[in-house]
Amino acid sequence: MNQIQEVINKLLEKYRSLESGRPASYIPELAKANPKDFSIAVVTAEGEVYKAGDHTRPFSMQSTSKPFSYGMILEDFGRDFIHAKVGVEPTGEAFNSIVELEKHTNRPFNPMINSGAIVVSGLIKGETLQERQINVLARFSKYLTHDMMVDEKIYLSEKNTAHRNRSIAHLLRHFGVFDSDIEATLDIYFKQCSIMVNTVDLAMMAATLANGGKQPITGEIALKKDYVGDMLSLMFTCGMYDSSGEWAYSVGIPAKSGVSGAIFGVVPGKLGIAVYSPPIDEKGNSIRGLEVFKDLSRELNLSIFR
Repeated sequence: MNQIQEVINKLLEKYRSLESGRPASYIPELAKANPKDFSIAVVTAEGEVYKAGDHTRPFSMQSTSKPFSYGMILEDFGRDFIHAKVGVEPTGEAFNSIVELEKHTNRPFNPMINSGAIVVSGLIKGETLQERQINVLARFSKYLTHDMMVDEKIYLSEKNTAHRNRSIAHLLRHFGVFDSDIEATLDIYFKQCSIMVNTVDLAMMAATLANGGKQPITGEIALKKDYVGDMLSLMFTCGMYDSSGEWAYSVGIPAKSGVSGAIFGVVPGKLGIAVYSPPIDEKGNSIRGLEVFKDLSRELNLSIFR
């Protein structure tokens, strides 16, 4: 059996009984997730797929969508335009923090936290709200071999409980960071977070980045190669929220997590990895996912520092 398949089978069994954490509760639909769901997938830059566990179980992308929307805006407007509105520095704060907006530049530190991702959502092209939503789905789908969809129940659950994100959006408007319609911008943001994938899908999206932005199976360019490095560098420094430093030390690859329990990572030129397990820690990261990535990095020698 291939070494990758052996390793992920072993890690699935090793961490299946880990019961720390619980599914995110501040979004009611996410709280309904089965805490026993657990899957691992690895896709190589050539399109070879390795999978274990509940790999067909769908889940919402949540913040794992943020690098991909950032990539869209990079392609559409260029670096100078977006970085005049959103920075590239880690915050050391929680993903939904508003502290840095008041204390520092009044500009989001990076596009991997909620404030930065909301600004990015306000820049997505389209004459109408529907056109902008279609644009997101079409651009994200280039990373896969099939179309993507939004889960309406999760979208509405987020929209109806998003008081903190609305506060962030109003604060951004107050500081003049963006002048888009607040509710329309948040609608795009909530729907982006509610796009459904499974573990193999997310690993395939990661493998596309590992392959320089070219989808490994279809050969379609999902993102211009010139911008892949921008995405990966921000994922590495900011993708795991206020545990990004620990992640760099213990795992050593660009990655992004989401509060649905998903984490994906990219080993440039080699492969993409995704883990799904709903129980998360206080920082919003999948607990089983963290452990799997640590072991995978050691056993397959994946850290960019080794």
